[in-house]
Amino acid sequence: MADPYQTLGVSRTASEADIKKAYRKLAKELHPDRNKDNPKAAEKFSQVTNAYDLLNDKDKRARFDRGEIDGDGNPAAPFGFGGGGAGPRPGAGGFRQQFDFGGEGADMSDIFEGMFGGARRGGFSGGFGGFGGGGRREAPKGNTITYALKVPFIDAATLSPQRVTLGDGKTIDLKLPAGVETGTQMRLAGKGEPGPGGAGDAIVAIEVSPHAFFIRDGDDVRLDLPISLGEAVLGGKVKVPTVERPVMLTVPPGTSSGKTLRLKGKGFHRKDGGRGDQLITLIIDIPADDAALQRFAAEWSDDRNPRAALGV
Repeated sequence: MADPYQTLGVSRTASEADIKKAYRKLAKELHPDRNKDNPKAAEKFSQVTNAYDLLNDKDKRARFDRGEIDGDGNPAAPFGFGGGGAGPRPGAGGFRQQFDFGGEGADMSDIFEGMFGGARRGGFSGGFGGFGGGGRREAPKGNTITYALKVPFIDAATLSPQRVTLGDGKTIDLKLPAGVETGTQMRLAGKGEPGPGGAGDAIVAIEVSPHAFFIRDGDDVRLDLPISLGEAVLGGKVKVPTVERPVMLTVPPGTSSGKTLRLKGKGFHRKDGGRGDQLITLIIDIPADDAALQRFAAEWSDDRNPRAALGV
């Protein structure tokens, strides 16, 4: 069982932000889609995800730090029993650890038998009830399964449900959370591998696919929009694509290339319930080999120096 702090490469005093940053970096490096020729990457990706899952849970992290659970989230064996720890071990004929009191060897097996409910050859029978107020050790749940899910850019921006096929062949419709981005994890309780204590959980690791012309900028969406020379000079309404549906945008007369206009609330959904914007950068598209335009440009003069602000 690996130490989750070592797996993520962070110290035990690392903040939640440090842990999240370390996980995102490793998740991007080890993502199965980026390491199709490296089968070990998928295994490391799963280990990194499990480590983040434990340390991202405040209760589990505190229990791990106190030694109550191991790096897999299972209850830790007390006093080192069964876990390769430094504590005393049962012997061939029951528990025969010798303790020295006043120079005489004392056989403590009867005391331990009373505490632990009787000893048997090669180990303890019964639970730990009554000792220190503890109950029986819970049976471990099954292992966590990690699924990699590619989400189309538009679906991530609009929070469209995603259908996921699980390892058992069943499908579920996954509701994306606000603020979803590459590296976002979603937990599916009880959808992991079966185990003595019940099924483990499944973790869905999300990767948002790039778009052909939209670019994400935080919670905003950026778009370079070509416009004609006439639209730039005279202004007018032009149709603009958004992550939901096309809308009409007003281009001011005398617009230059590089001017950015804003469409409110057309970006990604934020965790606070708000939404980002769509930022549209206008790019004037000049046709090549247009004789009429060339004649106009030859006859038209502009005495301004458009590069004066650059000192040239």
